[in-house]
Amino acid sequence: MTELQSALSHVSLGTNNFAAAAAFYDKVLATLGIKRTMDLSEHNAIAYGRAYPEFWIQSPINGQPAQTANGTHVAFLAENPAQVDAFYAAAIAAGATDDGAPGGRPHYGPEYYGCFVRDLDGHKIEAMAWNVVSNKATKRDTTQISS
Repeated sequence: MTELQSALSHVSLGTNNFAAAAAFYDKVLATLGIKRTMDLSEHNAIAYGRAYPEFWIQSPINGQPAQTANGTHVAFLAENPAQVDAFYAAAIAAGATDDGAPGGRPHYGPEYYGCFVRDLDGHKIEAMAWNVVSNKATKRDTTQISS
């Protein structure tokens, strides 16, 4: 059995305008090297990832309007702060609303660098990177980090 590297299989966000959401996420996630991994557009669903379908957008299956949840957000892992900056710029250019400009978030740890935006449906999304400037071990102790 392969050792699992991720705690989650995938996350899905509902959208009320599938075509606009697909165009938005195509542009914004490309800044992080994330692309479509499954395209089920005929069912109003697309999955994105680097290797696996980890993030989905879709029209709600029950036919009801998609809604946002207060206190919920999805964070995308960037390789470095420059990618966070590019994500933010692309998101704003594609119609997102600012919810926290790129920068350090010392309350998450001294190496945390991120930004927050609201997508076209109002979902809160983030790009973040561990801003490690020295040669540290590749596995990071995150036991002291809380949100």
